Amino acid sequence: MRNLITGGAGFIGSHLAETLLDRGDEVTILDDLSTGSIANIEGLKDRPGFRYVVGGVAEERLLAELIDASDVVYHLAAAVGVRLIVERPVHTIETNIGGTELVLKHAAKKGRRVLIASTSEVYGKSPKVPFSEEDDMVLGPTTKARWSYACSKAIDEFLALSYHRERGLPTTVFRLFNTVGPRQVGQYGMVIPRFVDQALAGGPITVYGDGEQSRCFCDVADVIPAIVSLADCEQAVGQVFNVGSDEEVTINQLAERIRDKVDAEVAIHHVPYEVAYEKGFEDMRRRVPDVSKIAALTGWERSHTLDQILDRVIAWRRANPPRGAGAGESKRLAALGPVDVAAPRAREGSGDP
Repeated sequence: MRNLITGGAGFIGSHLAETLLDRGDEVTILDDLSTGSIANIEGLKDRPGFRYVVGGVAEERLLAELIDASDVVYHLAAAVGVRLIVERPVHTIETNIGGTELVLKHAAKKGRRVLIASTSEVYGKSPKVPFSEEDDMVLGPTTKARWSYACSKAIDEFLALSYHRERGLPTTVFRLFNTVGPRQVGQYGMVIPRFVDQALAGGPITVYGDGEQSRCFCDVADVIPAIVSLADCEQAVGQVFNVGSDEEVTINQLAERIRDKVDAEVAIHHVPYEVAYEKGFEDMRRRVPDVSKIAALTGWERSHTLDQILDRVIAWRRANPPRGAGAGESKRLAALGPVDVAAPRAREGSGDP
């Protein structure tokens, strides 16, 4: 198979490229390197069947040529990371919606198979947990830039599914829930690499808000097989699937586990959202996926626990210390000092002691 991965020099895209090459496929990646890195694909450059192109999905002629030469398109290119979204909402909306529209437009001309990456953010503030694919979206007001990402990705989903219904384009949407692993950096607000960087630097580890918000982290080594299984499954066409772990942990617990694995003496500080991001910032309290749909269709299931994930990330970071911009976020937050919010309260309905 000839595969095109937009955003292929990113954290997830580089792992996907490696997996496809391992099974004997050809892989072309398109990445403008705005958030991706050549370092992520350094080990792939000399492999047979691999090609990388520095450019963006907004370069329509280039995009059309690459899609024309492909059998399957994995569209991962997007504006991601809470800090980037808050600081550059126009860029977020234009990149996500405009890029997806161009990918679908040119894929439709050739009838190419398209996999669209979406996000758990589309569920918004829904109190229903776990999230299943047919649940309602409960998003915040348009006056809060934080929700521009969720809205833009929801439009991406509508576009993909509409191209399937109206024009017969074989599309599938996968919603990712906090994918983590080696090569991910904390520069744009990703919490595990940020905590690991801070702990390795001697602290403090900075937790946003009261720390009782919870997440489910899934190893990229589990996520990639899920994505590929959907690409290989005809029954997945025209559908949406959650991809993630159901092992829930609060951010306070996460910080403590990383501290204990790196250095038990590292301090943990709480920083109000308005200091970390912007005044009035709203967060999702819980993100727990129902993954029964993809499991029933493809047989996929995760195999890595959170402790295994943390061990892998810590080991990778020790071997690849942050440099330049990648270290900037940790330094910026450490400079805030011990700015604590109210003491954490037990999370309702969490089952925590």
